[in-house]
Amino acid sequence: MQISKASTAVGAIVEDVDVTALTDGEFADVRQAFHDHGTLFFRDQKLTPEEHIAFAERWGAIDFNRFFKRREGYPEIAEVLKEPDQELNIGGGWHTDHSYDEAPAMGSILYALEIPPSGGDTLFAGMAAAYDGLDDGMKDKIKNLKARHGNAHIFGEESEYRKAIGDRYTNADQAGQTAVHPVVLAHPETGVKGLYVNPGFTLEIVDVEPEESKALLEELYAHIMQERFHHRHQWRAGDLAMWDNRSTWHYALNDYQGHRRYLNRITIEGVALS
Repeated sequence: MQISKASTAVGAIVEDVDVTALTDGEFADVRQAFHDHGTLFFRDQKLTPEEHIAFAERWGAIDFNRFFKRREGYPEIAEVLKEPDQELNIGGGWHTDHSYDEAPAMGSILYALEIPPSGGDTLFAGMAAAYDGLDDGMKDKIKNLKARHGNAHIFGEESEYRKAIGDRYTNADQAGQTAVHPVVLAHPETGVKGLYVNPGFTLEIVDVEPEESKALLEELYAHIMQERFHHRHQWRAGDLAMWDNRSTWHYALNDYQGHRRYLNRITIEGVALS
């Protein structure tokens, strides 16, 4: 097994490995790499749904996502699908999964089944590197701030995005969760500091005037969107990617109109953040 950096800011590539046959020692090495790099990419996997689930269960309890359509016969698996005649994709903007929950999901494990002939890459951003890249003045300004996150504008019954996605999202009546988390998060397992706000689900900085909140979030987002904090993953069928929602953003590019893209995702439960 070989583990190498995908970029300086986020991600590592794990090669010469079958995730269904990892020894306890190899799995410990993979877990450490996950904490060190935030995102892992395994090439050339050949997983059945049962094997995908078994690998996920080595990481923790599965979070049964309430909004994604589930794969028939496998409620643990959410379908990430775009058909050739559909214009809107899932995840087509920078975000962090489940930040609207009191205990956000630890991470997701995404397996590629069908990939378009070109396009359909996913961008990842490293939140620890982005935090380290702030000047001392900004670090001091945000060190004690908290932000409110929510999901009704994405998954709720009145969401124009959900209406456009159609039956690829479910349970709109169950949307409406909000949660407050630190803007600067000490990672619950490593203690490493990183930014924990995202354009997809962060609603506001709490106890700050609305215009100031908006301006501060826009400044942080512009900082994180610098390419020096990113890695771009070019998918192939058989790729398995997993990311830590507490230390990364991701963005599924929608540049493959007229082609099918189908992946299976399993999400792992996390812990409350402080």
